[in-house]
Formats: sequence, structure tokens, C-alpha cells
Amino acid sequence: MNAVVSPILPFARKLEREGLTLDRTPLEILQVNLTARCNLACTHCHVESGPKRREALDARGVARLVELMDTAPALHTLDLTGGAPELHPQFRELVAAGRARGLKVIDRCNLTVLFEPGQEDTAGFLARQGAAVVASLPCYTPENVNKQRGKGVFGQSITALQELNRLGYGQADSGLELDLVYNPIGAMLPPSQASLEADYRRRLHDDFGIAFNQLFTITNMPIKRFLHELERDGHLDDYMQLLVDHFNPRAALGVMCRNLVSVGWDGSLYDCDFNQMLRIDLGRARTTLWDIERLDEIETRPIAFARHCYGCTAGSGSSCGGALA
Repeated sequence: MNAVVSPILPFARKLEREGLTLDRTPLEILQVNLTARCNLACTHCHVESGPKRREALDARGVARLVELMDTAPALHTLDLTGGAPELHPQFRELVAAGRARGLKVIDRCNLTVLFEPGQEDTAGFLARQGAAVVASLPCYTPENVNKQRGKGVFGQSITALQELNRLGYGQADSGLELDLVYNPIGAMLPPSQASLEADYRRRLHDDFGIAFNQLFTITNMPIKRFLHELERDGHLDDYMQLLVDHFNPRAALGVMCRNLVSVGWDGSLYDCDFNQMLRIDLGRARTTLWDIERLDEIETRPIAFARHCYGCTAGSGSSCGGALA
């Protein structure tokens, strides 16, 4: 039986009580959810992506994105995600467009997609473009990875990482960044990012000869598939209380919604990827790629907060770039 849980204070009220004001800073990161289609259907996926999903940003949206890349002076990163972004027909076009403008381009890769038909040269393409790879690997043991992501996923992931290493990714002085992403299996906060990174580095090197640059720890957000799991198992109240009890003001100051805009596969704009999945519009005002003339227009908009924001500010904090404090 669950313990009695106090009502969750709205996140915006929590910020007020802590004396915090989270305004936007100059826009630095353009994150694009290219498609909901994925070759996997992971249990923790907040996008609820999978092989049967077909939603994708159309050619008109891609063209508009390329136009807008030049309209935010502080922009330095194009972050491509999904689903499996590599499955989008114009994925390579966007990578090349971002790199041509001197942007850091991130491919958020599930690793196994590199073995899908038509993806045989994707790793090579990314290396030639100098794109960074952020790869999901929720553990360094097959049992935990396969439980969360599907049978056989761990073995394919290891093979993919070895191929990326062969191309220079994760190697000293190569300029090819390979970062890994860990998220907990279950209703708990991630452990220390630094200590877990040391464990990953040792185990992956000793067991498989794999090298990488950084490990990012990301908190499971209480939305979509993970929310359904929490509700099914009767753990939602306890998990929300865990997040609230571990609120960290220092982490709150670094939340990604301050310098990032998230673009949905339909061209709609959001404060972050999680708000996108919940259809909480940018500053709670419906806005699309075609409603703005410049990307930096959004820098004056307020940020829309909701209870899942406690996930980004709990413990060491959590963002697409890992721990915050």
C-alpha cells in the first residue's frame, strides 16, 4: 500500500517559493523531432515511438527549418531526434545543412538503427560530416538493456559502438564525439553521473574494447509510456513525491527550456521535448515554424511549466545533455 502523499505543488509555484525566475536566455539549441517512426519500441520511451508510427516532418517543414537556421545569432547546435531520426528521408539533408552553417549537429541514435536496410553507410556519413553521436545505452550489461529495449538490442548496440570507434568516434583527437545516455530502469533517480561514467568506461573498455567521450544520465519523465507503467504498478504518487522531495534549485537554473526550442514533426514549437509530447505549446501559445520570421523571436516568450518539470530539477538535474548540477 502506498504511503499518504501530499498534493503536488504546481511547479511554477515551487519556483516562486524558491525565489527563482526562469526566463529564456539567447537561443542556442534547435532540437528537431524529425519522426515518430523507430525500429524499436522501448518501454521508457516518452515519445511512444515504434515501427508502426509514420508521423514525420514534411519537405516543407525541412525547408523552413533550413531557412530559420540563420535567424538566431547565438544558435550553435542542431539536435536531431525522433523516433529514429536516421529513418527520415531528409535526415542527411538536414545534417549537411547544419554542418554547412558551422553548427554542431547531434544525431540521437539508438545504435540498432544502423543495421536497418538502407542505413549501411549512415555511420560513415555521420563521420564524414563530423556530426556528434549521442547513443542510448541504458546499461553495460545485456540483461538490463534487453529488458528495457528488446531482445538482442544489447548485442547490436555493442557492435554499432565498435563500428563507430573504428570510424574514429570516441577516440582521442579525432574530433568525432560519441556520448552515451543512461536512464534508470524503474522509478528511481539516476546515480551520480561522474561515478556511473567511470563504471561504464571501465566495463565497456574491458569487456568490449569500446571508448566514448561522456555519459549523460537522464531522469525518466512521468509522461507517456513511463507514466502508464507507473500508474499500472501503483507507483505514480511515490515517484512524483520522490522528484519533489529532491528538487534542486541549482539544477533548476540550468534547465534546457531556457536556451532551447523543440520542433515537432508537424512544425509546431515547444519549450522542450517533454512539453512537445504532452502538446503543451511554446509558452502555452500555439506557434509553428511558419508563425515566426526569426527563431530568436521566441527569446521573449514565457516558458510553460507543468508537474513533469520536477523531473528535470530533481537530484543532480536532468537535460538532454545529462546532469545539471
